[in-house]
Amino acid sequence: MRQRRLIFIAASLALVLTCPASWARAQGEAKAAPAVLRIGTPNEVKVPNIFTDYYLGLFAHVSNPPLMRMTSDGTLTGLVAESWAVSADNTVWTFTVRDDLYWSDGMKLTAEDVRFSVEYTGTNNAAARWIKDTLKESRVEGRNAVFAFTKPYAALALEFATYIILPKHVWEGVKDPARYSNPDGNVGCGPFVVERVDTASGAVRFGRNPYWKGARPKIDGYEVQCYKNAEVLALALEKGDVDTYYAYAASYPYAGIERLKSTGRFEFVEKANLGLPLLAFNLKKAPFDDRDFRDAFSYALDYAEIAKLDALGYGKTATRGFVPPGMGGYAEKPALVHDPVRARELLSAAGYRDGNGNGWLEDRAGKEMTLSILIRAEQSRVAELVKDYLSKVGIRAEIRSLDMNAWVAAKDRYDYGLTIARTTPWGMLMHAGWGTGYFDSRRTGQGVLHVLDDPVFLDLADRILAVADPVKRESFAAEVQDYYARELPGIALYWNMAVTPYNKAFSGWRPDPLYGIYNIETLTAVERNKG
Repeated sequence: MRQRRLIFIAASLALVLTCPASWARAQGEAKAAPAVLRIGTPNEVKVPNIFTDYYLGLFAHVSNPPLMRMTSDGTLTGLVAESWAVSADNTVWTFTVRDDLYWSDGMKLTAEDVRFSVEYTGTNNAAARWIKDTLKESRVEGRNAVFAFTKPYAALALEFATYIILPKHVWEGVKDPARYSNPDGNVGCGPFVVERVDTASGAVRFGRNPYWKGARPKIDGYEVQCYKNAEVLALALEKGDVDTYYAYAASYPYAGIERLKSTGRFEFVEKANLGLPLLAFNLKKAPFDDRDFRDAFSYALDYAEIAKLDALGYGKTATRGFVPPGMGGYAEKPALVHDPVRARELLSAAGYRDGNGNGWLEDRAGKEMTLSILIRAEQSRVAELVKDYLSKVGIRAEIRSLDMNAWVAAKDRYDYGLTIARTTPWGMLMHAGWGTGYFDSRRTGQGVLHVLDDPVFLDLADRILAVADPVKRESFAAEVQDYYARELPGIALYWNMAVTPYNKAFSGWRPDPLYGIYNIETLTAVERNKG
């Protein structure tokens, strides 16, 4: 043993004498090698702007955390907010801001930052226009940010679990956020902040905030690597080029689960997904404004086949109530049924017939119909199935596939007949809950449809929003699902499972219902296992 030690010392001394710089560098690297988590994602960041880029804004929930967060068991708790209170009529909300948060440039976060962020978001974020439309007053009282609205909004705490907080001293000078590209780097107040965004390579690097005073992270930083190609991302996981997988509000691709399991390096957690693939109608356009047509339409689709081919065993047929069983307040409603004979009978009874005998149905005025199915590329397989099912009941359809931005623009112009999209867990919970935010015509945003202006539905949403007590709110759940089952503003194509792979090389994963593994609790606790 002594001889080996002498040999090691001699070799080390030789290295020092022959190449002192190399020795010093090697020693420094051994001591300071950063522990960096590598996250692979299909969620592509296109613009280095945390406010306007959808996915970078989502990733910035760690860098610029919102007022609230949801714990792993679904409980809402404070994040930037230390505590909060609401008036008896649910119109005035007071958030007490934590006293130990500092921006990464050393300045302290204050209630004024919070007040500014809420107003700035309501003015400049289309999805948050409801804030601008209903916020009567905002003010700061010491550590309290106070918001008074023109009508009750009992779901505000949940809404404020999604909007990031911005440093006023940076963003108050940004008059046009769409043109801002964080030239001086992002200033955040979370445990990690955005250090670098390389849209060319798809890499977003997060480093520690030197002024963070909360729980000390176990890693030195992390990198989000965006992949345009799902197969390339899957291969990177299998090879170990990235440590884990994350896709917002989505499961790992079902087709790749068994192959990833075969590596032996991942554990998988399956949970009922609150989000779901949906087919939604443009209720402002004929024939979709006709409830009888929508009812007949629903019988044309083969839901079991869609679930089998698209979810590969991880999905099941939904009901007319739309809401999935995993949500609180779920009520059993009639199942969606595939019955093309009944579909034809109902269409004929409602006035949609093949008057000229060419095999295609005409509308009530005798004009041939061609339905426009608006999709994004990832929905192409389901869209082709839907088109085929419709043809079998005499309805002609054409598919329009657009990228995300074009899809949003067409959707907001109501330039479509029906669209295939998906909901997210937060989307199902937001607004009055149970998916109401997707249909309410007063709601705006990238993913919402805002097609339903039925006074009965709007009154129901407002009655729910006026109630803060969660038990009392849940008493409205059956009424919402009754409305969906009766009126069919949209159809849940199937309910599915969210399958998330966890790399066994790391521990500390603490997923929540809103953001899965990508949350502050996980990213401060996750660490590489020793040995």
